[in-house]
Amino acid sequence: MDLDLLTRVVNTPGISGCEEAVQEVVGAEMRSVCDEVRRDRLGNVIGLRKAGWAPGTGRTPRVALAAHVDEIGAIVKHIDGDGYLRFQRVGGLYSQTLQSQMVIVHGREPLKGVIAPDFNLREGDKIPSPDDLLIDLGLPRETVEELVQLGDPITFAQELVQLNDKVVMGRNFDDRIGVYCLLEAMKRVGDAQVDAYFVSTVQEEVGVRGMPVAAYAIEPDLGLAIDGSLVRAAHVKPHSVTCDMGKGAGIYLMDNLTIGDRRLVSFLCDLCEREGIPFQRNIGGGTDASALQRTRLGCRTTTIGAPVRYMHSTVQLCHLDDIEATIRLLAAFVEHAHELAEDVA
Repeated sequence: MDLDLLTRVVNTPGISGCEEAVQEVVGAEMRSVCDEVRRDRLGNVIGLRKAGWAPGTGRTPRVALAAHVDEIGAIVKHIDGDGYLRFQRVGGLYSQTLQSQMVIVHGREPLKGVIAPDFNLREGDKIPSPDDLLIDLGLPRETVEELVQLGDPITFAQELVQLNDKVVMGRNFDDRIGVYCLLEAMKRVGDAQVDAYFVSTVQEEVGVRGMPVAAYAIEPDLGLAIDGSLVRAAHVKPHSVTCDMGKGAGIYLMDNLTIGDRRLVSFLCDLCEREGIPFQRNIGGGTDASALQRTRLGCRTTTIGAPVRYMHSTVQLCHLDDIEATIRLLAAFVEHAHELAEDVA
Protein backbone atom coordinates (compact mmCIF):
# COMPACT_ATOMS: atom_id res chain seq x y z
CA MET A 1 0.00 0.00 0.00
CA ASP A 2 1.32 3.44 -0.98
CA LEU A 3 0.95 5.41 2.26
CA ASP A 4 2.78 8.38 0.74
CA LEU A 5 0.12 8.71 -1.97
CA LEU A 6 -2.65 8.19 0.58
CA THR A 7 -1.17 10.99 2.69
CA ARG A 8 -0.98 13.39 -0.26
CA VAL A 9 -4.53 12.60 -1.35
CA VAL A 10 -5.92 13.06 2.17
CA ASN A 11 -3.91 16.11 3.26
CA THR A 12 -4.34 18.27 0.15
CA PRO A 13 -7.23 20.72 0.73
CA GLY A 14 -10.24 20.82 -1.56
CA ILE A 15 -13.75 21.74 -0.44
CA SER A 16 -16.62 21.56 -2.94
CA GLY A 17 -16.00 24.08 -5.70
CA CYS A 18 -12.33 24.55 -4.75
CA GLU A 19 -10.86 21.18 -5.71
CA GLU A 20 -8.05 22.40 -7.99
CA ALA A 21 -5.07 21.54 -5.75
CA VAL A 22 -6.12 17.98 -5.01
CA GLN A 23 -7.14 17.42 -8.63
CA GLU A 24 -3.55 18.26 -9.58
CA VAL A 25 -2.43 15.35 -7.40
CA VAL A 26 -5.03 13.08 -9.01
CA GLY A 27 -4.19 14.18 -12.55
CA ALA A 28 -0.48 13.53 -12.07
CA GLU A 29 -1.19 9.96 -10.95
CA MET A 30 -3.58 9.35 -13.84
CA ARG A 31 -1.13 10.63 -16.44
CA SER A 32 1.40 8.00 -15.37
CA VAL A 33 -0.81 5.08 -16.45
CA CYS A 34 -3.75 6.32 -18.56
CA ASP A 35 -3.91 6.69 -22.33
CA GLU A 36 -5.82 9.95 -22.03
CA VAL A 37 -6.44 12.39 -19.17
CA ARG A 38 -8.69 15.44 -19.34
CA ARG A 39 -10.41 17.90 -17.04
CA ASP A 40 -13.90 19.05 -17.92
CA ARG A 41 -15.45 22.47 -17.41
CA LEU A 42 -16.81 21.63 -13.96
CA GLY A 43 -13.42 20.35 -12.76
CA ASN A 44 -13.86 16.57 -12.95
CA VAL A 45 -10.64 14.76 -13.89
CA ILE A 46 -11.19 11.80 -16.23
CA GLY A 47 -8.54 9.23 -17.11
CA LEU A 48 -9.08 6.63 -19.84
CA ARG A 49 -7.36 3.27 -20.15
CA LYS A 50 -8.31 1.82 -23.49
CA ALA A 51 -9.20 -1.83 -23.95
CA GLY A 52 -6.25 -4.13 -24.46
CA TRP A 53 -7.87 -5.87 -27.41
CA ALA A 54 -9.84 -4.85 -30.49
CA PRO A 55 -13.50 -5.95 -30.48
CA GLY A 56 -14.81 -7.74 -33.56
CA THR A 57 -17.95 -5.67 -34.06
CA GLY A 58 -19.70 -2.78 -32.37
CA ARG A 59 -18.15 -0.35 -29.93
CA THR A 60 -16.00 -1.40 -26.99
CA PRO A 61 -17.98 -1.53 -23.72
CA ARG A 62 -17.34 1.45 -21.44
CA VAL A 63 -16.88 1.14 -17.69
CA ALA A 64 -16.73 4.15 -15.34
CA LEU A 65 -15.25 4.11 -11.84
CA ALA A 66 -15.92 7.34 -9.95
CA ALA A 67 -14.92 8.76 -6.57
CA HIS A 68 -15.63 12.31 -5.43
CA VAL A 69 -12.65 14.40 -4.45
CA ASP A 70 -14.40 17.25 -2.64
CA GLU A 71 -14.47 17.46 1.15
CA ILE A 72 -16.85 19.27 3.46
CA GLY A 73 -15.78 22.64 4.83
CA ALA A 74 -16.85 26.26 4.73
CA ILE A 75 -16.27 29.69 3.20
CA VAL A 76 -15.83 33.04 4.91
CA LYS A 77 -19.16 34.83 5.23
CA HIS A 78 -18.46 37.82 7.49
CA ILE A 79 -15.63 39.57 9.36
CA ASP A 80 -16.93 41.23 12.51
CA GLY A 81 -15.61 44.26 14.37
CA ASP A 82 -13.25 42.19 16.52
CA GLY A 83 -11.76 40.29 13.59
CA TYR A 84 -13.71 37.08 14.19
CA LEU A 85 -15.02 35.22 11.15
CA ARG A 86 -18.47 33.84 10.53
CA PHE A 87 -18.72 31.14 7.93
CA GLN A 88 -21.10 29.55 5.43
CA ARG A 89 -21.15 25.75 5.49
CA VAL A 90 -20.16 23.85 2.33
CA GLY A 91 -21.54 20.33 2.63
CA GLY A 92 -22.89 18.48 5.64
CA LEU A 93 -21.19 19.86 8.73
CA TYR A 94 -22.60 18.56 12.02
CA SER A 95 -22.93 21.15 14.79
CA GLN A 96 -21.69 18.77 17.50
CA THR A 97 -18.32 18.27 15.75
CA LEU A 98 -17.34 21.91 15.25
CA GLN A 99 -16.42 23.76 18.45
CA SER A 100 -12.72 23.71 19.38
CA GLN A 101 -11.70 22.46 15.94
CA MET A 102 -8.58 23.86 14.32
CA VAL A 103 -9.13 25.21 10.80
CA ILE A 104 -7.16 26.74 7.95
CA VAL A 105 -8.52 29.80 6.17
CA HIS A 106 -7.14 29.90 2.63
CA GLY A 107 -6.85 33.68 2.22
CA ARG A 108 -3.98 35.62 0.67
CA GLU A 109 -1.91 33.11 2.62
CA PRO A 110 -2.98 30.05 4.64
CA LEU A 111 -4.07 31.18 8.12
CA LYS A 112 -4.52 28.81 11.05
CA GLY A 113 -7.41 29.45 13.37
CA VAL A 114 -9.83 27.81 15.78
CA ILE A 115 -13.59 27.58 16.00
CA ALA A 116 -14.03 29.32 19.34
CA PRO A 117 -15.67 27.25 22.10
CA ASP A 118 -18.58 28.89 23.89
CA PHE A 119 -17.89 28.48 27.60
CA ASN A 120 -21.26 30.04 28.46
CA LEU A 121 -22.97 26.79 27.48
CA ARG A 122 -24.10 24.57 30.31
CA GLU A 123 -25.16 20.92 30.41
CA GLY A 124 -28.51 20.56 28.68
CA ASP A 125 -28.14 23.69 26.56
CA LYS A 126 -28.91 23.38 22.87
CA ILE A 127 -25.89 22.81 20.61
CA PRO A 128 -25.20 26.09 18.78
CA SER A 129 -25.95 26.28 15.08
CA PRO A 130 -22.87 26.57 12.85
CA ASP A 131 -24.30 29.95 11.83
CA ASP A 132 -23.65 31.19 15.39
CA LEU A 133 -20.04 30.00 15.65
CA LEU A 134 -16.94 32.16 15.25
CA ILE A 135 -13.45 31.49 13.93
CA ASP A 136 -10.62 33.13 15.85
CA LEU A 137 -7.40 33.63 13.84
CA GLY A 138 -5.57 35.20 16.78
CA LEU A 139 -4.91 38.30 14.69
CA PRO A 140 -5.97 41.97 14.95
CA ARG A 141 -9.01 42.93 12.89
CA GLU A 142 -6.92 45.11 10.58
CA THR A 143 -4.63 42.19 9.71
CA VAL A 144 -7.57 39.85 9.19
CA GLU A 145 -9.16 42.33 6.77
CA GLU A 146 -5.89 42.57 4.82
CA LEU A 147 -5.49 38.80 4.45
CA VAL A 148 -9.06 37.48 4.28
CA GLN A 149 -11.97 38.25 1.99
CA LEU A 150 -15.52 36.95 1.68
CA GLY A 151 -15.66 33.57 -0.02
CA ASP A 152 -12.20 32.36 1.01
CA PRO A 153 -12.29 28.56 1.54
CA ILE A 154 -11.97 27.08 5.01
CA THR A 155 -10.77 23.54 5.64
CA PHE A 156 -10.21 21.60 8.82
CA ALA A 157 -6.57 21.27 9.83
CA GLN A 158 -6.61 17.58 10.82
CA GLU A 159 -4.19 15.58 8.67
CA LEU A 160 -3.71 11.84 8.18
CA VAL A 161 -2.74 9.93 11.32
CA GLN A 162 -1.96 6.23 11.62
CA LEU A 163 -3.62 5.17 14.87
CA ASN A 164 -2.10 1.69 14.82
CA ASP A 165 -0.83 -0.93 12.37
CA LYS A 166 -4.25 -1.32 10.73
CA VAL A 167 -6.30 1.86 11.27
CA VAL A 168 -5.80 5.36 9.90
CA MET A 169 -7.63 8.59 10.75
CA GLY A 170 -8.34 11.67 8.68
CA ARG A 171 -10.73 14.59 8.26
CA ASN A 172 -12.03 13.68 4.81
CA PHE A 173 -12.06 9.92 4.28
CA ASP A 174 -15.47 10.65 2.72
CA ASP A 175 -14.30 10.44 0.02
CA ARG A 176 -10.53 10.69 -0.20
CA ILE A 177 -10.26 7.00 0.70
CA GLY A 178 -12.38 6.35 -2.39
CA VAL A 179 -10.12 8.55 -4.51
CA TYR A 180 -7.05 6.69 -3.26
CA CYS A 181 -8.67 3.33 -4.02
CA LEU A 182 -9.54 4.61 -7.52
CA LEU A 183 -5.93 5.58 -8.22
CA GLU A 184 -4.42 2.40 -6.84
CA ALA A 185 -6.88 0.18 -8.72
CA MET A 186 -6.10 2.10 -11.92
CA LYS A 187 -2.44 1.14 -11.55
CA ARG A 188 -3.16 -2.53 -10.83
CA VAL A 189 -5.57 -3.26 -13.69
CA GLY A 190 -4.10 -5.75 -16.13
CA ASP A 191 -5.39 -6.51 -19.62
CA ALA A 192 -9.03 -5.51 -19.91
CA GLN A 193 -11.59 -5.91 -22.66
CA VAL A 194 -13.40 -2.65 -21.83
CA ASP A 195 -12.54 1.02 -22.08
CA ALA A 196 -12.06 1.97 -18.42
CA TYR A 197 -12.76 5.56 -17.34
CA PHE A 198 -11.38 6.62 -13.94
CA VAL A 199 -13.22 9.72 -12.73
CA SER A 200 -12.37 12.02 -9.83
CA THR A 201 -15.57 14.01 -9.46
CA VAL A 202 -16.27 17.40 -7.91
CA GLN A 203 -19.09 18.87 -5.82
CA GLU A 204 -20.67 15.60 -4.69
CA GLU A 205 -21.10 16.88 -1.14
CA VAL A 206 -23.36 19.71 -2.29
CA GLY A 207 -25.77 17.66 -4.38
CA VAL A 208 -23.93 15.26 -6.74
CA ARG A 209 -23.17 18.06 -9.21
CA GLY A 210 -20.00 16.88 -10.95
CA MET A 211 -20.91 13.31 -11.84
CA PRO A 212 -23.81 14.06 -14.23
CA VAL A 213 -21.48 16.10 -16.45
CA ALA A 214 -18.84 13.35 -16.56
CA ALA A 215 -21.40 10.59 -17.07
CA TYR A 216 -23.02 12.49 -19.95
CA ALA A 217 -19.66 12.74 -21.71
CA ILE A 218 -18.61 9.13 -21.08
CA GLU A 219 -21.97 7.42 -21.57
CA PRO A 220 -20.85 4.28 -19.70
CA ASP A 221 -22.47 0.86 -19.92
CA LEU A 222 -21.41 -0.14 -16.41
CA GLY A 223 -20.47 2.13 -13.53
CA LEU A 224 -19.27 1.98 -9.95
CA ALA A 225 -19.22 4.88 -7.55
CA ILE A 226 -16.62 4.51 -4.81
CA ASP A 227 -17.62 5.93 -1.45
CA GLY A 228 -17.57 5.10 2.24
CA SER A 229 -19.72 2.27 3.56
CA LEU A 230 -21.64 2.94 6.76
CA VAL A 231 -20.13 0.99 9.65
CA ARG A 232 -20.89 -0.01 13.21
CA ALA A 233 -19.40 2.56 15.60
CA ALA A 234 -19.75 4.19 19.01
CA HIS A 235 -23.14 5.89 19.48
CA VAL A 236 -24.55 4.23 16.33
CA LYS A 237 -27.53 1.89 16.70
CA PRO A 238 -26.35 -1.59 15.66
CA HIS A 239 -29.44 -2.25 13.51
CA SER A 240 -28.98 0.96 11.51
CA VAL A 241 -25.83 -0.15 9.66
CA THR A 242 -24.71 -3.35 7.97
CA CYS A 243 -20.90 -3.26 7.83
CA ASP A 244 -18.01 -3.72 10.25
CA MET A 245 -14.60 -2.13 10.02
CA GLY A 246 -11.93 -4.65 9.08
CA LYS A 247 -14.21 -7.16 7.39
CA GLY A 248 -13.87 -6.15 3.75
CA ALA A 249 -15.18 -3.87 1.03
CA GLY A 250 -18.80 -2.78 1.24
CA ILE A 251 -21.03 -3.48 -1.76
CA TYR A 252 -24.12 -1.26 -1.79
CA LEU A 253 -27.47 -2.96 -2.27
CA MET A 254 -29.19 0.43 -2.26
CA ASP A 255 -28.98 3.88 -0.74
CA ASN A 256 -31.19 6.95 -0.48
CA LEU A 257 -30.64 7.87 -4.14
CA THR A 258 -29.98 4.59 -5.95
CA ILE A 259 -31.14 0.99 -6.00
CA GLY A 260 -28.10 -0.98 -7.09
CA ASP A 261 -28.50 -2.97 -10.28
CA ARG A 262 -29.26 -6.47 -9.00
CA ARG A 263 -27.30 -8.29 -11.68
CA LEU A 264 -24.28 -6.05 -11.07
CA VAL A 265 -24.46 -6.54 -7.29
CA SER A 266 -24.60 -10.32 -7.75
CA PHE A 267 -21.70 -10.16 -10.20
CA LEU A 268 -19.58 -8.20 -7.68
CA CYS A 269 -20.36 -10.62 -4.84
CA ASP A 270 -19.56 -13.62 -7.04
CA LEU A 271 -16.32 -11.95 -8.17
CA CYS A 272 -15.26 -11.41 -4.56
CA GLU A 273 -15.88 -15.06 -3.77
CA ARG A 274 -13.94 -16.21 -6.85
CA GLU A 275 -10.99 -13.91 -6.12
CA GLY A 276 -10.96 -14.39 -2.34
CA ILE A 277 -11.73 -10.72 -1.66
CA PRO A 278 -13.46 -10.07 1.69
CA PHE A 279 -16.70 -8.15 1.23
CA GLN A 280 -19.87 -7.07 3.01
CA ARG A 281 -23.33 -6.14 1.77
CA ASN A 282 -24.13 -2.53 2.56
CA ILE A 283 -27.07 -0.14 2.63
CA GLY A 284 -25.77 3.41 2.32
CA GLY A 285 -26.66 7.09 2.22
CA GLY A 286 -26.32 8.61 -1.27
CA THR A 287 -23.50 8.73 -3.82
CA ASP A 288 -22.41 9.56 -7.36
CA ALA A 289 -24.03 6.29 -8.45
CA SER A 290 -27.34 8.13 -8.74
CA ALA A 291 -26.01 10.25 -11.61
CA LEU A 292 -24.25 7.31 -13.25
CA GLN A 293 -27.52 5.38 -13.22
CA ARG A 294 -29.77 8.10 -14.64
CA THR A 295 -27.67 10.09 -17.13
CA ARG A 296 -28.41 9.73 -20.86
CA LEU A 297 -29.44 6.10 -21.48
CA GLY A 298 -28.41 5.13 -17.95
CA CYS A 299 -26.12 2.28 -16.98
CA ARG A 300 -25.96 -0.63 -14.60
CA THR A 301 -24.48 0.79 -11.44
CA THR A 302 -24.01 0.59 -7.71
CA THR A 303 -21.49 1.80 -5.12
CA ILE A 304 -18.65 0.04 -3.36
CA GLY A 305 -16.21 1.29 -0.75
CA ALA A 306 -14.23 0.72 2.40
CA PRO A 307 -16.23 1.13 5.61
CA VAL A 308 -15.55 4.49 7.29
CA ARG A 309 -16.40 5.37 10.88
CA TYR A 310 -17.57 8.85 11.88
CA MET A 311 -18.08 10.26 8.37
CA HIS A 312 -18.50 14.04 8.19
CA SER A 313 -16.32 14.53 11.26
CA THR A 314 -12.60 15.33 11.56
CA VAL A 315 -11.82 11.93 13.13
CA GLN A 316 -12.91 9.49 10.42
CA LEU A 317 -11.44 6.01 10.77
CA CYS A 318 -10.68 3.37 8.14
CA HIS A 319 -9.04 -0.06 8.22
CA LEU A 320 -6.15 -0.67 5.84
CA ASP A 321 -7.39 -4.19 5.05
CA ASP A 322 -10.72 -2.75 3.88
CA ILE A 323 -8.89 -0.30 1.64
CA GLU A 324 -6.88 -3.15 0.13
CA ALA A 325 -10.03 -5.23 -0.42
CA THR A 326 -11.70 -2.31 -2.20
CA ILE A 327 -8.69 -1.78 -4.48
CA ARG A 328 -8.60 -5.48 -5.36
CA LEU A 329 -12.31 -5.53 -6.14
CA LEU A 330 -12.11 -2.46 -8.39
CA ALA A 331 -9.18 -3.85 -10.36
CA ALA A 332 -10.80 -7.27 -10.71
CA PHE A 333 -14.07 -5.69 -11.81
CA VAL A 334 -12.41 -3.81 -14.68
CA GLU A 335 -10.62 -6.99 -15.80
CA HIS A 336 -13.84 -9.03 -15.78
CA ALA A 337 -16.43 -6.36 -16.64
CA HIS A 338 -16.74 -7.59 -20.25
CA GLU A 339 -18.44 -10.71 -18.90
CA LEU A 340 -21.31 -8.54 -17.71
CA ALA A 341 -21.17 -5.97 -20.49
CA GLU A 342 -21.64 -8.36 -23.41
CA ASP A 343 -25.34 -7.64 -23.71
CA VAL A 344 -25.09 -3.87 -23.36
CA ALA A 345 -22.26 -3.08 -25.79
